[in-house]
Amino acid sequence: MSLRSFLVKRLIYTVILIFFVIILNWIIFEALPGQQGSFEILASTPHTTQAQRDKLIATYGLNKSVSERFYDYVVAMLTFNFGFSYQTGAPVVSDIVQSGRLANTLLLLGTSSIISIVVGILIGILAARRRGSTLDNGSVIASLTTYSLPTFWMGTLLILVFTLWFKWFPPGGTVPLQWLSTAPPSNLIVQLLVRLQYLFLPALTLTLFTYGLFLLLTRATMMEALSEDYIVTARAKGLSERVILLRHAFKNASLPIVTATALQFGFILSGAIITETIFNWAGLGLWLFQSIQFKDFPVIQALFFIIALMVIGANFVSDVIYGIIDPRIRYE
Repeated sequence: MSLRSFLVKRLIYTVILIFFVIILNWIIFEALPGQQGSFEILASTPHTTQAQRDKLIATYGLNKSVSERFYDYVVAMLTFNFGFSYQTGAPVVSDIVQSGRLANTLLLLGTSSIISIVVGILIGILAARRRGSTLDNGSVIASLTTYSLPTFWMGTLLILVFTLWFKWFPPGGTVPLQWLSTAPPSNLIVQLLVRLQYLFLPALTLTLFTYGLFLLLTRATMMEALSEDYIVTARAKGLSERVILLRHAFKNASLPIVTATALQFGFILSGAIITETIFNWAGLGLWLFQSIQFKDFPVIQALFFIIALMVIGANFVSDVIYGIIDPRIRYE
């Protein structure tokens, strides 16, 4: 199978999967009891007139038949026009982008993901190279420990140590509270340093929780690759250990790491619900938690679809990378 045929086949599978997710997302929220969750609260308050109630019903399409609502829903998902939030009354897309939640989540999850992937892979390669050494044993124990600890416990502990004891970093938020009412400093360097202070603790929490997965995965795949005959041949040729590790062993051990990396970035828009809640980080994770509490179904439905879309896209990208790195995948 050629690379083009392989890509077309994977693309067809991806499109079918997206439509399956759209239908499943619709069924889940239609099956929930009640008249669209907190819409009952919005439309049934003592000060709501019948005209206002009718306007709300028309705005959220609750006066339409099931088939009409399903058609409007499919069009909305495909056009990313997710309707209006129950909490704010504003378009969901506007609340995602213009509110800064998307940027905050990308900053937090992007930073922690990149650091955890790079650190995990590098230490994993070194641990596999020095199997049985103090570095190997220590890194495995440390990664298993941080990967096993819940993020809310690590986040609380970091706040206790770095905020209450040493007073080095703020306990939460994305910017100082006074910046919300007044303009931030005009000096961009000062702004950057202050934002890094607020970013440090939540990013450190997610990095400590995530890097262990990549360390253990890299170590396991590298140890298997280093035991192959072609590694013995490469050493017999006199190649340097750096070339053997990176160009030969790591390249052949990278397929599972590609999958883990793709999935890590696939879930990036889901936000870190627990971590963002602990540190009051105004991202999509905290917003999703608040929307679940409020039963803001348009927001929850939109975020579920976006998260599923990101994961499907990440899997598609990993399949393409598979086919490029290892041509044998295309013929299976």
